[in-house]
Amino acid sequence: MDCAYTIEGQGDPLFLIHGIGARRATFARLVPLLKDRFTCICYDLRGHGESPVPKGRFGLEDLVDDLEALRARLGIERAHFAGHSLGGMIGPAYARRYPDRVLSLGLWSTAAFRTEDDSAKVKGVVAAMREKGIGQVLDTLTARWFTDAFIAAHPDVILWRKQQVMDTPAEVFLNVFDIYAETEMGPWLHEITAPAQIITGENDGGCNPRLNRLIQAVLPGSELVILPELKHAIFIEATEQVAPHVRRFLLEHVDR
Repeated sequence: MDCAYTIEGQGDPLFLIHGIGARRATFARLVPLLKDRFTCICYDLRGHGESPVPKGRFGLEDLVDDLEALRARLGIERAHFAGHSLGGMIGPAYARRYPDRVLSLGLWSTAAFRTEDDSAKVKGVVAAMREKGIGQVLDTLTARWFTDAFIAAHPDVILWRKQQVMDTPAEVFLNVFDIYAETEMGPWLHEITAPAQIITGENDGGCNPRLNRLIQAVLPGSELVILPELKHAIFIEATEQVAPHVRRFLLEHVDR
């Protein structure tokens, strides 16, 4: 699908991939801190924001197809790819299929090597939304995404993030949540050869440090950054903590 996108900056291309029920606005505070050295390409996943709503179900490979279509439309040969949450699964899946196009890879607040219990918990969240309705589970989600202190101090931001979810067609939101819940990168992640940076919050329940250490272990030469106290929404809550790590890593892997 032809996804809506924005481009800012100069230098190596960097595709930024958002997560479930989010928008390219996820990276609104990150881009200004990178665009002096990187051409930042942010886009809305299919069915999100200003991108077309698909007809019928879709899977992870369809999301990879959309990313490749955008790359081809822009005429970019090689780029950095980085994604948050579900975006952190789309990026590696893209790198697996198109290794020669990937300068570096960012896996931010994502998951692999889930145990049966881990998988049951995330699938339980999806089941609860189907049973009770997405709106009834939003408070549970935001409590998983943001720290208590941030929720108390920034009710406007929490409302904005909830509204993004509610503005996403329900069938699309549940579809992408299914993809996130059912994707297991463990069996193939070791095939990725691009330099990789793995970042997660210390208190991210679903994408916790335990899982991210396992991700790092199968990606030779990768680096792992664990952000103290943070949960899942690291770019909305604490871009200023994440950005220095991202910028340093990207500068270490500029296309020479």
